[in-house]
Amino acid sequence: MNWYPWLNYSYRQILSQHQAQRGHHALLIQALFGMGDDALAWGISRWLMCKQPDGLKSCGKCHPCQLMQTGTHPDWYRLEAEKGKSSLGIDAVRSVTEKLWHHAQQGGAKVVWLPDAGQLTEAAANALLKTLEEPPKNTWFLLSSLEPSRLLPTLRSRCLLWHLAPPDEAQSLQWLNKHCAAGLNERTAALRLASGAPVATLELLKEKTWQQRQQVCQALPAALRGDTLSLLPALNHDDAARRIGWLCSLLVDAIKWQQGGGQYISNVDRQAEVMHLASLLPSAAIDASLRNWMQCRDRLLNVVAVNRELLLTEQLLNWEAIIKPAAAASPN
Repeated sequence: MNWYPWLNYSYRQILSQHQAQRGHHALLIQALFGMGDDALAWGISRWLMCKQPDGLKSCGKCHPCQLMQTGTHPDWYRLEAEKGKSSLGIDAVRSVTEKLWHHAQQGGAKVVWLPDAGQLTEAAANALLKTLEEPPKNTWFLLSSLEPSRLLPTLRSRCLLWHLAPPDEAQSLQWLNKHCAAGLNERTAALRLASGAPVATLELLKEKTWQQRQQVCQALPAALRGDTLSLLPALNHDDAARRIGWLCSLLVDAIKWQQGGGQYISNVDRQAEVMHLASLLPSAAIDASLRNWMQCRDRLLNVVAVNRELLLTEQLLNWEAIIKPAAAASPN
């Protein structure tokens, strides 16, 4: 598993607490997608399992370390939803928690890793809570969540919250420069679109994904001239919610530009489109547009069996009703 330089501080701080015998039995890591929290949890797990740690490093030579390296350690458990499912049920949680009360097969620590605690159903969360309240000896829980506030308050209260903050933009850009061939403007735009998460940025900059984002940007001028339905082919895909997010970021940038905050825009590689939006539409129309698109995105994500093409078509026609009168009335 890859290790990332911005994880070093968190790794040292967390394991220093364990060295001082003050490590919390349940660590809840708050992290954006693409921050490498899985690598952090893996590194912590390896140290906890190691029989002969060298300071803050696992030895890599003992039998537990070798088992961790091959992914076959019997006392390390990964709890997540089955492939194709979005929720983690009570049966999976009970299956693991029952094993925790048995003697560790390697005679050391037992570690449970939940890559996305938000997948827990309420029943599963309550089942896990019972073990978190009175955990077996030398048992550690590592949970990760994008939005801990959505978890059961009783579950959160049993954990130590650790915020894995995105690194400084300059540090991230330097790291990205070593791992991709994109220019500075493209790297900066992708990093800001990914909310500062470097690994997610690298995924966004992959040729196929970046080209999809470019298609949305390139279709915008025709839409603003009155042909809003020309945006439909660029938006109507399985990841439509993500593509709407790219469109919304352009609208937010236009508001920033109107307010004199051009240096803070995300789409630095698409400044022409941002300026055009800012000059064509008054702030009230941009604000209304943004709210409409966010509502559309929410419906895509949360309405069961929604007809995506029909919803997008309706939204584009509604958007046309907002921007046409506003553009006609604009002094620019």
